[in-house]
Amino acid sequence: MSMTDMTTQNLLVELFVEELPPKALRQLGEAFATTLAAQLQAQGLTAADSRVTPYASPRRLAAHITHVAAKAADRAVQLKLMPVSVGLDAQGQATPALLKKLQALGAEPTVVPQLKRQPDGKAEALFLDSVVTGATLDSGLQKALDEAIARLPIPKVMTYQLQAGCARPGWDSVQFVRPAHGLVALHGETVVPVTALGLRAGRATHGHRFEAASDPVELASADDYSLDLRQQGAVIASFEERRATLEAQIKAAATQAGTALTAIKDEALLDEVTALVERPNVLVCAFEPEFLQVPQECLILTMKANQKYFPLLDAQGRLTHRFLVVSNITPDDPSAVIAGNERVVRPRLADAKFFFDQDRKKTLESRVPQLAQVVYHNQLGTQGERVERVRAIARQIGQQLGGAALAQAADTAARLAKADLLTDMVGEFPELQGVMGGYYARHDGLSEDIALAIEDHYKPRFAGDELPRGQVGTVVALADKLETLVGMFGIGNLPTGDRDPFALRRHALGVIRMLIEQALPLALPELIELAAQTFAGKADFNPSRVKDELAGKFIYDRLAGSLREQGFSAQEVDAVLALRPPRLADVHPHLQAVRAFAALPEAPALAAANKRIGNILKKAEAESPVHPHVSELLLQEPAEQALYAAMQQVLPQADAQLARGDYTASLQSLAALRAPVDAFFDHVMVNAEQADLRLNRQGLLKTLHQAMNRVAELARLAA
Repeated sequence: MSMTDMTTQNLLVELFVEELPPKALRQLGEAFATTLAAQLQAQGLTAADSRVTPYASPRRLAAHITHVAAKAADRAVQLKLMPVSVGLDAQGQATPALLKKLQALGAEPTVVPQLKRQPDGKAEALFLDSVVTGATLDSGLQKALDEAIARLPIPKVMTYQLQAGCARPGWDSVQFVRPAHGLVALHGETVVPVTALGLRAGRATHGHRFEAASDPVELASADDYSLDLRQQGAVIASFEERRATLEAQIKAAATQAGTALTAIKDEALLDEVTALVERPNVLVCAFEPEFLQVPQECLILTMKANQKYFPLLDAQGRLTHRFLVVSNITPDDPSAVIAGNERVVRPRLADAKFFFDQDRKKTLESRVPQLAQVVYHNQLGTQGERVERVRAIARQIGQQLGGAALAQAADTAARLAKADLLTDMVGEFPELQGVMGGYYARHDGLSEDIALAIEDHYKPRFAGDELPRGQVGTVVALADKLETLVGMFGIGNLPTGDRDPFALRRHALGVIRMLIEQALPLALPELIELAAQTFAGKADFNPSRVKDELAGKFIYDRLAGSLREQGFSAQEVDAVLALRPPRLADVHPHLQAVRAFAALPEAPALAAANKRIGNILKKAEAESPVHPHVSELLLQEPAEQALYAAMQQVLPQADAQLARGDYTASLQSLAALRAPVDAFFDHVMVNAEQADLRLNRQGLLKTLHQAMNRVAELARLAA
């Protein structure tokens, strides 16, 4: 009997628990529902068109699954028993081994004549046709529920004692993300008798702690779950529905609060608040306007991080003195809730104002000597030493990009960039490092380019973040990231798997983005070398590791991944990066040139020829170096003479185009060599017996190979 022939009903499973960790709630809800459904599907208990709906609120994880059978269909299976030679004797009778096997499977000896003989490799084997009884929902759901609970991505497990329904209340304990107090399992209107976490399934759940119309909420059927919880329990059980409701309320409340006001956009905060309330109620609150004298980043951060409030911005993106609170209760008169939240936020804002006022009493310059007392890393010294290294790198980069004036400005910004780490505000809110330095630099009377450089030198902080504004900021940001990368690689602190405590992958991508997107005329190997020089004298620092692991591999690996994400093929990326182009600003033009070249009809043959030339030269150079030198007098065969003549005509043209930066035209010029290259390999023996002829032909190929692989390693394009 197939699944479609069987009567199916919808299934609802809910775990009712104490308040779940808000930052993990969405993931927990999705994992619980998907694992439960997958396990039921694996046992044949769901249909092809079954749909899964996850539910997750602060006090529940649940899943609604459509078209679930009370019993899975029986399945016909064919079991391989053993080779015929082992199972049957010379007279065709069952051997003791076969009888024992049949007994183990619960089959009678009378089935021996019905056993099938089928080829199995070189011999024949005996097979038993059997029917596997389909799982019942009672047993299948128990197994699925156990798996769903075991596989939950729980951030931290709690161990707690069971209080009721167990053999020894207060002694027997279980482990789960939070103490569980209820289990619901309904197949249509019928309770499925499963157990979990010391609980036995029923049909009763609980709604809102304070606003439920009835408690407990008795569920008549699986399909009543969401509606009953909303109407009787005052709970929006669906995370996505609750989030959408919250978004709509925030938008409406912002409009109500004032003309052109909008709530700050923060997806992570929206998720977290959705996970904190069972039925959101958004209210408009306000604080005293004088607090707006404090930088808005400080006020926004304290309201979001500490209070989970949504600050309101005006049309210009400036913070206003109004903000939104998401309450978990909906009283007829919300004035007490509003007043309570306004009272709570005031000390937070007062603290921020106090920190800001106190910090401005000391200049950034006066704080710099204290950095020598702050340990940066036990193998790399203090923050003071680190600042001196960043200064040295920044001066040299500044000199290359803009001469003495830029070098001096970058040196000043680098000297002051870490001073705000010693301020009260950054001590309270580490996320504001750099940002506060910019504010304090302006207060100290420093120029805007220095203030911006201090503020921006951590950028880009994350994928998609903006790059530093202005040349000074770019120079200091490059120097800061290079110092971190080179220092950590030099002492062997490399990222492993998912672990990257010093964010070296992010720093590498930041360097890559600045060099490429700002088209900086800087060579990566030289940048890494000048950064490595600043670590001279550090006993644990290994410069060869920096050269091999960082410059030779790590940064180009990050670049390769980034380029593939941008839509370039693995072949195109490999071909360009195989040459380790020192100026990363050249990489995109090289890729475009390779893409245009690969579209030419001559490209496959030239790529294959390049691969062949590379193999010939590799084999030859294993014995002695091959020099790119050709003597016309030793060119005997017409095909090698023709190739040399074509090279004399094509290569100067390709070189001139390369020098002008026209990489596409340079590669396309090489297409004219296809016919003479093919003819050369058809008619010329490279490894001739005569040594001078052999070396000359190898020299011809070496010259050709070098000329053809200046933009990309074309052999990588070969199929």
